[in-house]
Amino acid sequence: MTQNEADDQSEIDTAASIQEPRLWREVGWTARVIKNEDDEGWAVEMIKDGEAEPALVGPWTMGRDKKNPKPLDGAAFRTLVKTASEVLRRHEQQLHAILHKSVRVTVDSGSVEVTLDIVPDEDDPYALLAAHDAAGEQLAQVRVAPTFKLSAASAEAWIEGGFRKIS
Repeated sequence: MTQNEADDQSEIDTAASIQEPRLWREVGWTARVIKNEDDEGWAVEMIKDGEAEPALVGPWTMGRDKKNPKPLDGAAFRTLVKTASEVLRRHEQQLHAILHKSVRVTVDSGSVEVTLDIVPDEDDPYALLAAHDAAGEQLAQVRVAPTFKLSAASAEAWIEGGFRKIS
C-alpha cells in the first residue's frame, strides 16, 4: 500500500469514526445511548456494523444532573465492545451446539463417530447424519429430518443397519 493509499484509508476510517456524547462508532461497532423504554433512565445499545439488531442493550448511567445520560467515552466504549463481542460469541457457541451434535460409539469394526449437522433452511430444513471411523474417514452420510434425535442407541442402530437411509 502506498502512502497515499494509507492516507486515504486513514481518512475513511476517521470519517467512519464518531465520538459524540450519545453516539460512538469505531472498530466495526456503534454504541448509542437511548431513552430506556422500560423506565425513566437511559440505556445503551451496541450494534455490530452490518447487523440490523443490537447485539447488546443494557442500562446506562445517569449523569451528574440526574436527568441526562453520562456521556460515552473511549474506556466505556471499549468495555461495551468487549461485552457485546462476548455476547455474540456465546450466542454462536449456543447455536453451534444446537445445530451440530456428535456421539462416539464402539461397534464390532471399532470406534465410530456419528455426527448430526442440522441445516436450518427456511424452506426445506434438513440434517446430515454422517459416520467416520477412528482415522477420520467418512464411512457413510445420509440426509435425515432435522428433528432426528442422535443418541448412542440411534447411532448404533444406524451403523448395525448398514447405514441405510432413515425415513
